[in-house]
Amino acid sequence: MSEKLRVLFLCTGNSCRSQMAEGWARHLKGDVIEAYSAGIETHGLNPNAVKVMAEAGVDISGHKSQHIGEFKEVKLDVVVTVCGHAHETCPIFPGNCKVIHVGFDDPPKMARELAKQGASEEEQLECYRKVRDEIRAFVETLPESVPDRE
Repeated sequence: MSEKLRVLFLCTGNSCRSQMAEGWARHLKGDVIEAYSAGIETHGLNPNAVKVMAEAGVDISGHKSQHIGEFKEVKLDVVVTVCGHAHETCPIFPGNCKVIHVGFDDPPKMARELAKQGASEEEQLECYRKVRDEIRAFVETLPESVPDRE
């Protein structure tokens, strides 16, 4: 059996999208992927991300928001940027680490916009559920979807 693919999901604040991606990767692909997540900054774990992941049977409540700098000694195979800001400011990784970008909408931002329009909490949570399910669909394609894998 070959080693697991070491994948880091990178977002701006490591509070929502990258946390969901790490959770899905551990839940669905833990036999072939060693998953991590980090942010260009740390914003803490988003409680709505925890809530909608729990609805799907994935517990990320024990995750913590981590800074990308915490991974400089980890030999990564792939970094997946899940938001535009992380993609634009992604540091260079040593070795054969591949960086791929798969952007997802920002649930907290979408929920704030809905709240301004008077949306209920349930309607706001739909933003999180939509992105949660899109991230799951992407993670299900791993590791085969990583380009030029050896």
